[in-house]
Amino acid sequence: MKFFAPQWRGRSREKILMVVICAMVVLLTAGAQLSLAAAGTDPYKILGITKHATLQDIRRAYKQLAKEWHPDKSDHPEAETKFVEIKQAYELLSDTERRKAYDLYGITNEDAHLYKERPDYSNYGRFPDPFEQFFGHNFNFHDQDISLFHRLSITSKYYETNIVPKSHHTPQILMFYSDWCFSCMKAANSFKKMIDTLEPFGVTFATINAGHENQLVRKVGVHSLPCVIMVLDGHNYVYKESVYNTQRVVEFIRQKLPYKLLPLIDDGSIDSFLLGWSDNRVRALVMEPRSQPRLRYLITAFHFRERVAFGFVQLNSQKSQQIQERFKVHPSLDTLLIFNEDFNRPVASISMSDIPTSTLNNIISVNKYLALPRLSSQAMLEGVCPAEWNRPRKRLCVVLVTENTSTHDEARQAMRRIAMESNYSPERVRFAYIYQEKQTEFISALAEHNKLEETMLKVVIIWRKDAKHIKYEWVHEATLEMLNKSVENETHDVNYNNTKQKLDGAIQRLLRSSEALTYEAEVKDLLDEHAQGLVIRILNKVLLAFEYMSENLGQEHILPALSVVGTIAFILAAGYLMSYLVRVEEENIQKKQSKSGEDKNGKVQNYVPELRLHELRAEKYNGLVRLLKPGCRTIVLLTDMQSRNKLIPAFHKAVWPYRKNKTLMFAHMLIEKGIGWYAELLRLSLSESREMKINPRNCIGTVIALNGHRKYFCMYHAKHPESNRGAKRMMKMTRQLSTMPSDPEAGAFLGMDSSDSETSTSDISEPKILLEENLLDGLPNWLDRLFEGTTHRYYINYWPDFTSK
Repeated sequence: MKFFAPQWRGRSREKILMVVICAMVVLLTAGAQLSLAAAGTDPYKILGITKHATLQDIRRAYKQLAKEWHPDKSDHPEAETKFVEIKQAYELLSDTERRKAYDLYGITNEDAHLYKERPDYSNYGRFPDPFEQFFGHNFNFHDQDISLFHRLSITSKYYETNIVPKSHHTPQILMFYSDWCFSCMKAANSFKKMIDTLEPFGVTFATINAGHENQLVRKVGVHSLPCVIMVLDGHNYVYKESVYNTQRVVEFIRQKLPYKLLPLIDDGSIDSFLLGWSDNRVRALVMEPRSQPRLRYLITAFHFRERVAFGFVQLNSQKSQQIQERFKVHPSLDTLLIFNEDFNRPVASISMSDIPTSTLNNIISVNKYLALPRLSSQAMLEGVCPAEWNRPRKRLCVVLVTENTSTHDEARQAMRRIAMESNYSPERVRFAYIYQEKQTEFISALAEHNKLEETMLKVVIIWRKDAKHIKYEWVHEATLEMLNKSVENETHDVNYNNTKQKLDGAIQRLLRSSEALTYEAEVKDLLDEHAQGLVIRILNKVLLAFEYMSENLGQEHILPALSVVGTIAFILAAGYLMSYLVRVEEENIQKKQSKSGEDKNGKVQNYVPELRLHELRAEKYNGLVRLLKPGCRTIVLLTDMQSRNKLIPAFHKAVWPYRKNKTLMFAHMLIEKGIGWYAELLRLSLSESREMKINPRNCIGTVIALNGHRKYFCMYHAKHPESNRGAKRMMKMTRQLSTMPSDPEAGAFLGMDSSDSETSTSDISEPKILLEENLLDGLPNWLDRLFEGTTHRYYINYWPDFTSK
């Protein structure tokens, strides 16, 4: 601070304060400029100008919008924000360098350090070449002119922001190379000849250093160096031949261009082609004295395909003689004819031995719209009614509101006649029509009181101040609705003349710089009526593929094609035959099994697939009970040697529906072997400790579900009236069962006597004798309740040991 103190001794506080304020202004301005870049807004749209606007246009637009949106002159709540955006956009576009950076990369100068422009490698390798000293001048790298690759080199950012968008209108050829690639050096001269030949046709060339753009190399599918890739309509196509010959590259471009860009037109199809302008596109005929169109015409047709439908006429063919006589075409010159709705007289024509690409583009650009085009997309609106903020030079668009129905054809035809007879310059006044049912939001924004029914067959004159704001005025005096009705010719002519006169008066009045249109609205982008769904696009590609094969397959292609089709048919037939034989064999096996399943009386027994049942014994006890995983259960059937053959099939049938449940295991146990384990299990489930006397014969048919992890079991027995009130009720129920006069064996399976039990009359109706065949009749219902969780659970402290007798 002492070192700098002498510099501030003579300054006043006011000067210091001024310096601080200036520094803050600079920081705020820089922050505002960064915010414009971060917001991603388009400065051209903010100012309402095109990308081709001059510096004077930018200044005029800025002055006009600044006056309109200045916070001191506008009451709009967003006026201050809008004014800041206008100021930032003007500062960006008025600076030549910043505007160039934005056009190329979409960035401002503040972000320029993040992206580099096209690298300049023109001086690369100008140092003394060590190989030249050893091998002489013949080995000089400079003779291979590899500096051409360096001059045309681009970055991946340039590829994304320029190459891909431009490929939707123009083929883009890219050469991938590296600095020390000898094959790339040899291909440099061929690439230069390729540029000199194809660049005049509209093809754009660039190079990419593969060593600097590894990610882009992987993305486009570069297989080796050097590698030529064509970017067309957003797709990358690899040129796979090793010879970089211009003629082969031309054929490569022809193959990748969309099929039938220039369909062949002859005397029989000329009228249907010229009358197809209902698709909202101008018709253009390219006539040449050769069998296929030149590459320049194909590239031009690809560039204007959205606005112009092209057709090719072969002048040296006998099928086009009537066309030559009809339009007075020279048989040895290339001719271009452009037609609008009037198919008898072209609106533009040119004949030369070799029409330059620039001439083609200029003529088509001027005549690429119909006399009365339909506003079918936002791009069409931008072309027919471009934005113009300057009031003295405002551009008017006269729009007829109709519906897509044949009843409105008369009104559209009358409007088309008015447009063709109009003397206004297309740069100031354009005529168009719009479908109300397609562009409902756009018409609603212009409709008075939002009543769409009042806009039908009415004419509105609009002036687009910028991309979103429109000033408009309805011409109610123009009675096109009357022209749409069937009236006498004299009345029709009177209505037409009156309508035309009213429109002319309104247009002349609004063209004056002192006149302003009445209303203003903010509109959204138009709906693209030509957009196709995924299914339609797939069907169109399939149809084009079939059409291409039918027209391009000759005799030399028929035999290979038939061979491929025959091979596929043979494979399908062999597969069908094998599947048929397998099905027959399965049917035979099923018949044999059904025959083997018949009993002695000839009755067919139902075949039940095998279900694995384990036998519960000492060596398997831990796996089936103690070591069960959480959530797993083992369902065990108690049998003896006499009832085993009868009870196991019934048990198998009952548990068969649950065979796919991986948490269940099924087993059976001989009561003679496990009587000690079973008695101990029942004793542990009771609330009181007592000696269990169990009759093994009465336990036959008992099913217990064991949960080894949570230490509980559920029990099924034909004589067991299960209760949900808990284990304490078990003793009382057992006593009740043991006192039943109708069934003296009830409750004996628990070892209970009947001397101290009360008499129960609830089960008097039960049968006195229960056969072995009926012991498991109620098991399916009990299993349902088991898996529903409604059966009673008997908890124990531990699992008793299994001791076999």
